[in-house]
Amino acid sequence: MHKLKVLVAGSTGYIGIQLIKILLKHNSVLIKYLCGNSSVGKKISFFDKTLLNKKLPQIVKFNKSYLKNVDLIFCALPNGEAQDISKFLLKKNTLIDLAADFRLNGDKEYLKWYKQKHRAISNIKNSIYSIPEIVGKKIKNFNIIACPGCYPTSILIPLIPLFKKNLINLDNIIIDSKSGYSGAGRSIHKKNAKKNLYESLSVYGVGFHRHNSEIEQELSKSTSKKFNFIFTPHLTSMFKGILSTIYISTKKNISQNRIHNELKKIYSQKKFIKIEKLNKFLSTNDAINTNNCHISICKTKYKNKYIILSAIDNLIKGGAGQAVQNMNIKFNFPETKGLL
Repeated sequence: MHKLKVLVAGSTGYIGIQLIKILLKHNSVLIKYLCGNSSVGKKISFFDKTLLNKKLPQIVKFNKSYLKNVDLIFCALPNGEAQDISKFLLKKNTLIDLAADFRLNGDKEYLKWYKQKHRAISNIKNSIYSIPEIVGKKIKNFNIIACPGCYPTSILIPLIPLFKKNLINLDNIIIDSKSGYSGAGRSIHKKNAKKNLYESLSVYGVGFHRHNSEIEQELSKSTSKKFNFIFTPHLTSMFKGILSTIYISTKKNISQNRIHNELKKIYSQKKFIKIEKLNKFLSTNDAINTNNCHISICKTKYKNKYIILSAIDNLIKGGAGQAVQNMNIKFNFPETKGLL
C-alpha cells in the first residue's frame, strides 16, 4: 500500500511530539524525516521516553532537498519558519503549518500582530485557514494549510455558526480562556524559573493577545455586521487543556434551547464536536487526550444572557490532532483516521 511520506519540522516540541504519536497510529503515513535545530543527531526518544521502541528516523537539520522525497510537510516551528519552507515547495508538496505564518489574510496584519515582516507574501493567497468542521473539503484546493491557534479553535467552533445564523448580539462578547502551560512551549519552564508556574494562575496578553487577530478575521467572514469582543487568556498550572468561557446575549425571542439546537444541528455529522446537554459544567478532563471539542450552553440569572463553555486539548484539537484531521481531508483518508 502506498503511504504518504511525511516530514515533521519542529519535531521535539510539545506539539511535534504529540504529532508524531498520532502519526504512528495512522497506517497510511510514513514518517520520512524528523527535523530540528539544537536537537540534530539525537533520537526523538530523548525528548519522550514513550517513543523509545518506535521505528523513527534520527533528527536532522531541515534541507530543501528533502522535499523531493516527501508528500507532506508538517511545520511545528516558531513563527516565520514555515514562510521560508514555503518558498521551496514543489508541486507535489503540501505544507500544513501549526504556527501563525499563514493564518492571517494579509502581510500588514501579520506585521501588526507578530512584529515581523512576512517573508513569503506571495504564498498567503495560496493558503487557507482551516478549522476542518468549518472549511471541509475546500482545503483540497490548497497546498498550504494554516491550522488555527489553540484558543481560537475553542472559541470559533461555537461562535461562527451563531454569527452566521444571527442568533446573538454582536456587541460586548466576553471571552475568558484558560490554558495548560504546554500551550506556551518548552521554553515556558526557563521563562518562569523564578515564578511558581506549577501552583499558580496567571493572566497574559491582556487586551492585545495575538489570537485576537484570527478570531476577528474569521468572525468577520460570518457576518457583515459590526461586532466587538474582549478576549483574555490565562495560563494555569495544569500541563494541557483549554477551557473557554464565552459570555453572550441573545435577541429577545432567541432562547437557550434555540442556541443549543442550532449548534446540535450544524455539528450533528461532525464526529469531533460534542454538543453537551444544557447547563452541563465542563472540565478540561472531558477533552484531554482526544481530538474533541466539548460545548455546553449554560443559563444565567438574567434572561437572554448565556454562557458558552468550550473545552479542548490544546495539543490535539488545538494543535496536532487538528493538523492530522486537515491532512485526512486533504488526502482523502477517513477524517477520523489516527484520531480515535
